[in-house]
Amino acid sequence: MARRYGPPASLRGKVRLVGLSDTGKVREHNEDTIAVDPDLGLLVLADGMGGYNAGEVASGIAVKTIVNLVREAMEREDMTVVDPATKLTRPSIILRDAITRANKIIYQTARSQPQCEGMGTTIVSALLFDNMISIAHVGDSRLYRLRGPKFEQVTMDHSLLQELVDRGFYSPEEAQRAANKNYVTRALGVEANVEVELQEVPVHKGDHYVLCSDGLNDMVEDSDIHLTVNTFGDNLDTVAKHLIQLANDNGGRDNVSVVLAQILDTFPARRGVFDRVLGWFS
Repeated sequence: MARRYGPPASLRGKVRLVGLSDTGKVREHNEDTIAVDPDLGLLVLADGMGGYNAGEVASGIAVKTIVNLVREAMEREDMTVVDPATKLTRPSIILRDAITRANKIIYQTARSQPQCEGMGTTIVSALLFDNMISIAHVGDSRLYRLRGPKFEQVTMDHSLLQELVDRGFYSPEEAQRAANKNYVTRALGVEANVEVELQEVPVHKGDHYVLCSDGLNDMVEDSDIHLTVNTFGDNLDTVAKHLIQLANDNGGRDNVSVVLAQILDTFPARRGVFDRVLGWFS
């Protein structure tokens, strides 16, 4: 007898998600692309790069591919499975594989379409399931977390500047003021294969997560991002608008995008035959 999984229970009411993107004060086009799906608990942000409008093409391909593939996989697969070899949960593997597929599509498009030559995009994405958050990223778009009083950057930039910090050439404070922050060492679409960095961490009720393009963190100090989330955290729309306003007030030299998540309640996965039968009718 074939197993029927169906989509996981919606996270509406358990998680609040908001996304906002702005062209900024200098650029003519917005090459960032974002998406949120409150039913799936999926957040995606891509910061495109390349001549003409090719960056917009790359980021658009990345986000659309990831959203579609994650949605399809979550509807047909058992999300409670853990891979015995890697110990990764099924949501993390789905997210990684979707990003890997997006990389191949962008790479092939860049090679076959002259107007798209050299395009690429960063990606930072998160998938919420079973009181966990799977985080996957490539490049220097970031994910921050506010838990209680502690605000921290969870992802590590794939950038030349971060490598210099890791090797002791810069302190984190000096890196914040460095002139050339934007040379990424890893991006989607640049090579045929890409290494996706994955993390899985438990979520706590009350957590806030901030995904952003470098148009935010290049223009706004981490302490000011923290203060904004801490002050307006129960109104994510206000947080998003205020963060973008801060970036633009400080110069707005790049497109700026933020995607926000607030954990309102726990969301354990259904397990067992009885729970699955209930899930078919929910």
